[in-house]
Amino acid sequence: MPQTTPAAPAAQAPKPKPPAPPPQFQEGAIATMDAAALVRILNDAGSSEFQKAKACQRIGELGAKEAVPALSALLSDERLSMYARYGLEPIADPSADEALRAALTKLKGNLLIGVINSIGKRRDAKASAALTKMMYGADANVARAAAAALGSIGGEASAKELKSAIGRTSGPTRAAVADASLVCAERLLGEGKRDQALAVYASLSAPDVPQPVRLAAMQGIIREETSLTRPR
Repeated sequence: MPQTTPAAPAAQAPKPKPPAPPPQFQEGAIATMDAAALVRILNDAGSSEFQKAKACQRIGELGAKEAVPALSALLSDERLSMYARYGLEPIADPSADEALRAALTKLKGNLLIGVINSIGKRRDAKASAALTKMMYGADANVARAAAAALGSIGGEASAKELKSAIGRTSGPTRAAVADASLVCAERLLGEGKRDQALAVYASLSAPDVPQPVRLAAMQGIIREETSLTRPR
């Protein structure tokens, strides 16, 4: 019986190229703009949310202090607040800290928590008093964020406030305060303030402190006391 040769597979048509996004969703030009052009995008009511978001990201890369007012105006925007904070966080100029501190009295809920987180990342000690007050506020989520920010800021003043808060808070907020105290102790160690850090660890070793934090504090004490580089 004669054998049949299998038919060659039909050539596949080339896949069509995906359509180019419309101009308002193209970021190529924004990625190379200078600060002045980016600020114009943020201030232009006709700019799309996408364009403003990309402008915020580009400003963060540039660390452009002249953009602080325009970024500050977006901190209350539900959709763009996160991008505005992304732009503000890397700006070394004190005006960025001032803008974030000013927003603490104007925002609520998740927008406020986002600003608190940014303040913690920037370690703005001038915000400590406001954060301490928020740590005792009615919004538990804000209270926990404030405690975490104080821990990130670090320093002896934060350590003192967090130590006091452990005895004045309860539940998840108290656990957040204890966690923040651990972070604060590590910050103190990083600054060469070993005795102060050990004092924080000692306070966190008390029986009424949440167990995970208590064990971590004990480990911190053991680590420091047995370190070959500890002061003799």
